[in-house]
Amino acid sequence: MLRMSTLAVLALVASLSQLPAAAAETGSADASAVALPDDLRERAIALRDKALGDPRAFDLLASLTTEVGPRPAGSAADKAAVAWAMQNLKALGFRNVRAEPVEVPHWDRGDIAAEILAPYPQEVVATALGGSIGTPNEGITAPVLAVESLDELKALAASRVRGKIVYIGSRMERHRDGSGYSPAVQKRSDGASEAAKLGAVAVVIRSVGTDNNRIAHTGMMRYEDGVRKIPAIALSNPDADLLERQLATGQDVMFSFTLSARQLPNEMSANVIGEIPGDTDEFILLGAHLDSWDAGTGAHDDGAGVAIVTMAAKLIDEIRGDTRRGIRVVLFANEEFGLTGAKVYRDQQRDAVKQHAIAMEADFGAGRVWSLSSRVDEADLPKIAAIHQLLEPLDIERGNNEAYGGADINPMVKLGVPVIGPRQDGTLYFDLHHTDNDTLDKVNPEDLRQNVAVYAVSAYVAAELDEGFQRLPNTEDESE
Repeated sequence: MLRMSTLAVLALVASLSQLPAAAAETGSADASAVALPDDLRERAIALRDKALGDPRAFDLLASLTTEVGPRPAGSAADKAAVAWAMQNLKALGFRNVRAEPVEVPHWDRGDIAAEILAPYPQEVVATALGGSIGTPNEGITAPVLAVESLDELKALAASRVRGKIVYIGSRMERHRDGSGYSPAVQKRSDGASEAAKLGAVAVVIRSVGTDNNRIAHTGMMRYEDGVRKIPAIALSNPDADLLERQLATGQDVMFSFTLSARQLPNEMSANVIGEIPGDTDEFILLGAHLDSWDAGTGAHDDGAGVAIVTMAAKLIDEIRGDTRRGIRVVLFANEEFGLTGAKVYRDQQRDAVKQHAIAMEADFGAGRVWSLSSRVDEADLPKIAAIHQLLEPLDIERGNNEAYGGADINPMVKLGVPVIGPRQDGTLYFDLHHTDNDTLDKVNPEDLRQNVAVYAVSAYVAAELDEGFQRLPNTEDESE
């Protein structure tokens, strides 16, 4: 199974942590927009308006969540998702549709039962963190030691931690741009190893989520090489509150749980790729990830992204046919459990980096786009400004020039591929993220159509510009 450093995990969510500071939002937005040819502008407006009224993205998402459902890496449903994607891309008229093999880890969540034994016995709602080992058959029972952060945990003497179940609290903050995720996720990724170093027998965290539902949030954790592995689980936010109230009495709190999670042999999956050819060998990369966690049906994460990029490309094909540059849709394998598909794609495309004119990724649910950011050469900012002018009527602000792009396309961005980064409203996203509640009924069809319009217009204009985007510096070898 792939292991990721703390910084690598934080890099996955860097795109969610761009605070909307006034200076950052306005500094690069004043660049004069390039003048688009009248016919290009008219077609882009027609494309935007068509997308706003087209229901097929929601239909596609309904198909994925109904016919496949949850699709964790390595599972039978993961393979079914690849077959689903191949079938639907072909049916929609994409060309060069293919499944490029990717070996992925296969982790089974198993069953869990958790309870507070003392001072006031109560069963609690919990879930295993992705990659956790299971408990012995008899489970684990131990007193609870509570901390608020990894830094607080690291500062403790081993004598205080040894033999305890470490509970790491701290509630994730709700922000429209999702910036509360990056600080909150550290305890999920590294909590088990840091607790194990001090002799803990297990780690329990408050769910990384902004809701108050009695549903726990899963998500990937990691084990540091050379450190003893201990089980890691997350409590629903109401049950974390319950645990904290019992801890606040000053009495010893005993916690017990059994977990049958296990790591299985790796399996084969695939990056599914479909293309709308252009007149040159350059293309616009539109990415989303096909896998999901086993909770819910992966409607927001990332079924919505699959629907957005697929229908954006399809609408471009319908309104124009062959563009100056092509459109390539990549539905990546195993984003959730180690970015395997993204890394395989990067390695396969190293010699074709210059053909990637610009990249976009949809992986933040289906909230309305409220800002258009980018990461392009300064000389290309007027092109982004021209795209923004077409989208401004959708109540979209001009963002900064510091877009991360997304976890799956970031390996290509590090090789110099520029980025257009629509920023979606994530106010409610982390109520659902990695939970049983990530289901189709939580997706607003109108908001989904607005996303398709943004991605379609952005990709179409980028594909038709006379002059393309300049390469960015290669940052792959910079230390993380």
